[in-house]
Amino acid sequence: MSYTTENIRNIALAGHAGVGKTTLFEALLHTGGVIQNQGSVERGSTQSDTDEQEKARRHSIDTAIAGIPFDKSHINLIDTAGYADFRGPTLSAFAAVETVAIVINAANGIEYGTRRMMERAAERKLARVLVINKIDTEGARLAGLVDALREEFGTQCLPVNLPADGGKQVLDCFFHSEGATDISSLTEAHQRILDQVVEINETVMGHYLDSGEGELSPQELHDAFEQCLREGHLVPICFVSARTGAGIKEFLELADRLLPNPAEGNPPPFLNGDGEEITVNADPSQHVIADVFKIVNDPFVGKLGVFRVWQGTVRRDTQLFIDDTKKPFKVGHLFRLRGKTHEEIDQAIPGDIAAVAKVEEIHFDAVLHDSHDEDRIHLAPVRFPQPMFGLALEPKHKGQEQKLSQAIGRLAEEDPCFRLEHHKELNETVVRGLSDLHLKIMLERMKDRYSVEVTTHPPRIAYRETVAGRAEGHHRHKKQTGGAGQFGEVFLRVEPLDRGAGFEFVDAVKGGVIPGQFLPAIEKGVRQALEAGAVAGYPIQDVRVTVYDGKYHPVDSKEVAFISAGKKAFLDAVGKARPVVLEPIVDVEVAIPEANVGDVTGGLAGKRARIMGTDSLRGGEIVIKAQAPLAELTDYPTELKAMTGGRGRYSLDLSHYEPVPAPVQKQLSEAWKPHVDDD
Repeated sequence: MSYTTENIRNIALAGHAGVGKTTLFEALLHTGGVIQNQGSVERGSTQSDTDEQEKARRHSIDTAIAGIPFDKSHINLIDTAGYADFRGPTLSAFAAVETVAIVINAANGIEYGTRRMMERAAERKLARVLVINKIDTEGARLAGLVDALREEFGTQCLPVNLPADGGKQVLDCFFHSEGATDISSLTEAHQRILDQVVEINETVMGHYLDSGEGELSPQELHDAFEQCLREGHLVPICFVSARTGAGIKEFLELADRLLPNPAEGNPPPFLNGDGEEITVNADPSQHVIADVFKIVNDPFVGKLGVFRVWQGTVRRDTQLFIDDTKKPFKVGHLFRLRGKTHEEIDQAIPGDIAAVAKVEEIHFDAVLHDSHDEDRIHLAPVRFPQPMFGLALEPKHKGQEQKLSQAIGRLAEEDPCFRLEHHKELNETVVRGLSDLHLKIMLERMKDRYSVEVTTHPPRIAYRETVAGRAEGHHRHKKQTGGAGQFGEVFLRVEPLDRGAGFEFVDAVKGGVIPGQFLPAIEKGVRQALEAGAVAGYPIQDVRVTVYDGKYHPVDSKEVAFISAGKKAFLDAVGKARPVVLEPIVDVEVAIPEANVGDVTGGLAGKRARIMGTDSLRGGEIVIKAQAPLAELTDYPTELKAMTGGRGRYSLDLSHYEPVPAPVQKQLSEAWKPHVDDD
């Protein structure tokens, strides 16, 4: 290994779909000498889009990783998917990098994905770079786009290089101040970004004012630039054409000379078992701490856990623990990735991205460490969108239930936004994802990889129940069967909690009228009722249950008696406490051509939606923001496609739960009653 932690740069390429991230990834690998020929998305020959679904659809679904040796640096690049449908793996990559390069199509400008990725990178306090791609596109208004970026994201967005000669080349304007460009004076741009950078660091500013620009060392400029990125004081704008290669070398030089290394970026938010933030150091001599941000189930290599090393050195034959497990595993083989190619390496230092194979216990977001001193440490989780789209499924062929379960489990390991649920009361298996397309592709993968086909139908909506008032309940469980009997009597109170608060169980029993050993049994009975529901068969949430009185018998009182008494006393109280059914309300963002605004807003209004606002994008596109009940959006993909001729797209994210209208509650309750009666 010919580099140190200070030489590593970790960069995720993110942005809207269709901006050319994968082509840029290829161009960077080619310019960096990693590949001899630049692959093509159209031909399915890129290093990153290796899955058959990606090749067929000509867009990324998963993340892909490759390293580039450039000058003295080792640059780890992660290519991510642009479609919101595949946001899980994209956001996972943010847990492994110091910098996010948000790629923008010069012709289309600021799009929905541009805003989202800028917000998410800022949330994680990552350095951000705006990369304007396709600068050779005829009619692209690059100067206007720079102005739009500054207006949208702030005046801290400044060009660090500029296109010249009609987009055929790109000129650096941070280290150079002379040259003719396509959109502004290089001298002006140089002075503006230099002033922005030096003002953040008092020492550099003093040196600059005293001695002038010529006396500033490259290290001083790097340190000030990196501090600006870390503090959000600067978002560099750079220009490239991934197709022609213009600006590609300049981007690599920017990464090499100015972007933060793993010792410089904002410290990752690691927490201990008490939820307190702890510091990890990019020191190769300390205990190992690494975080698994990607799982790949490769049919040839087996299960691959891809991790970022934050502290210590992982060597071949190292013994590592996974989370709080007592038994370590041995690192038999250690890999560096280049797309689907795995290169065996001897060690991984802080900042490195590496992988281990055939460790079945490894999982997404696992912390790997080599000492029990680091038990109970975890990286603060990335905030993922809630998977709201669901499909109930069953195997097409009998006898494949076990195979289906294993296949879904493997796919769910790879994507944190693809989840499996099993509803006992209906014996219904449901998969959830971010969109109908997301689920469609996952099920196609299941068929291709694991030879499992399924039949699907819409699942039940994930309604919930709660109470709107306060009430008391009582039940005496008494059973005599000839010998020792069963006895338990419970008085309790229910009351509503704030939405999203969950469940709270309070022991307010005084005088030992119910011995302490029976309180867990009462809580168990209450929790059974919480799961089964009281009005329409859906889980009950956001309630406080206070047990305040009861009776027991020294001989006949048993755990089973208090489970039953607790459950029925709770149901008695809920029935008096104005029970309500809650429905999931989702944030909806619909991007459509301007001509379709009337049809789409009218259609949403008919689905009990509340329009929250609109945004105008370049190219005559409008984004409508609304909140709507998830139950009303079952057929929305088909409806939107029909209204917009296939040009509309949308995303959902869970917002909150709120009570259903009275007629809906009545309908749900009546549909459940026959099921209860059958029991």
